[in-house]
Amino acid sequence: MKFTLLTGTLMVPALLAGGCTVTVDSQSQIVREEKEYTVTGTPTLRLATFDGSIQIQSWDNPGVRVEIEKRGPTREALDALEVISSQDGNTIELEVKQPRRESFTGIGLNRSASARLIVSLPRRTDVRARSGDGSIQIERVNGRIELNTGDGSIRATDVDGELMLHTGDGSVTVDGAQGRLDLETGDGSVNVTGKLTGVRLHTGDGSIVYRAQSGSAMTADWEITTGDGGVSLYLPSDFSAELDAHTGDGTIRNDLSLESGGRGEVSRRTVKGRIGSGGRQLKIRTGDGSIALRANTNH
Repeated sequence: MKFTLLTGTLMVPALLAGGCTVTVDSQSQIVREEKEYTVTGTPTLRLATFDGSIQIQSWDNPGVRVEIEKRGPTREALDALEVISSQDGNTIELEVKQPRRESFTGIGLNRSASARLIVSLPRRTDVRARSGDGSIQIERVNGRIELNTGDGSIRATDVDGELMLHTGDGSVTVDGAQGRLDLETGDGSVNVTGKLTGVRLHTGDGSIVYRAQSGSAMTADWEITTGDGGVSLYLPSDFSAELDAHTGDGTIRNDLSLESGGRGEVSRRTVKGRIGSGGRQLKIRTGDGSIALRANTNH
């Protein structure tokens, strides 16, 4: 364990008990603490912090490591943050809780402290992560993934499985996804690339861009909706669906080969028809924005 004091260019290392590193600078204090867990199968990890970002990525080791980075104006404020951690078999839970307000009556230190989580885990892991206020990033993880932040962006890269991403206010970017994706942001843009079987994308206010990669096939109905913003959808040449696209105030540009016979419709604001051999419904809605339907030539 290491203690590091930074004042200008002076660094004084010392060994402490407790497994943490402390940094002091002119702006704030930072305490870093590491926790390591041994697992014998597929881990289930449940993480939560009241305020701070969460960064998750896979590594080659079989265990799980969580680094807790506390930041605040004083050491007293950092010590007041409560870290609750437990392990039951392959299920690991860790939460950083905000101190009670009455503990700092008249001082307000609890409003300044935050806790960032940096996680390394096996690629095959089920993850549920929540931040009250902070961004969440996840890379190279397969499994059931639930990410939720009250205020902050979400970025997922090279993920596979049952994917549920939600932010109250922030953009969401997903790159190289496979499986089923359920994504929602109250206010922010959405940008997704992947080979998915199930898709639900929603933003209350923002644009949506989805690039379906070659090999994408629907095993359930897809729904892409925005309250206010444009939608751009790129589909591979071998894609099949029953398309139902509508904009309340905008236009639709369709570059896809579409059979509009029967119950089909093609107009300025509505396009309905069969793509390829048809099948599941592909529903697109925007209250105020244009829709672009295009072929994805990138494999």
